[in-house]
Amino acid sequence: MSNFRIGGDLAVGSRFLLEIDGVEIGVFREVSGLELTVKVEEHQEGGQNGFIHKLPGRMTWPNLVFRRGITDSDALFEWVQKSSGQGFAVNGNKLQRSTGAVTALASNLDRLRSWSVDDAFPVRWTGPRLDIESGEALEEELEVAHHGFRAKTF
Repeated sequence: MSNFRIGGDLAVGSRFLLEIDGVEIGVFREVSGLELTVKVEEHQEGGQNGFIHKLPGRMTWPNLVFRRGITDSDALFEWVQKSSGQGFAVNGNKLQRSTGAVTALASNLDRLRSWSVDDAFPVRWTGPRLDIESGEALEEELEVAHHGFRAKTF
C-alpha cells in the first residue's frame, strides 16, 4: 500500500474546507473525528475451543470537530439556524440533515483528498474567548453530528 504523495513527499494538508450542501461554510485549521469504529460481535461455537468467532457489527463515527479563527462569513450560522431554534420550528420541528464534504487543502490550495459526510447537522458552536488581556487569537469551534463518511480522491 502506498501513501499519497506530492512530488515524492507525503501529502500535508495546511487547511481544511467544510462544504454543506454545496455551500462553503469555511476553511478550518484543524478537524478531528474523521474515524470509524466497527463493533466486533463474538460468537462462541459449541465444540470449538481453539478460538471465538469474531464478526463485524455496527459501525460508529464520532462527531466531527472543526477549529479555526473567526471568519466574516454568515454561512455557518445560516446552516445552524436551519437545524435548530426558530428555523427548526418553521420546518415543522423536522431535522433537515445535510450532505457535507471535508476537503484537505495543500498550501497552494489544491484539493488533496475529500471525505463526503452523510446526514450532517451542527450540534455545538463555541465562540472566541473575549479577553483583551489574553492576547490570544480569536477562535471558534464547531461540532457536527453525522451518519458516516466516504473518502474520495481528486
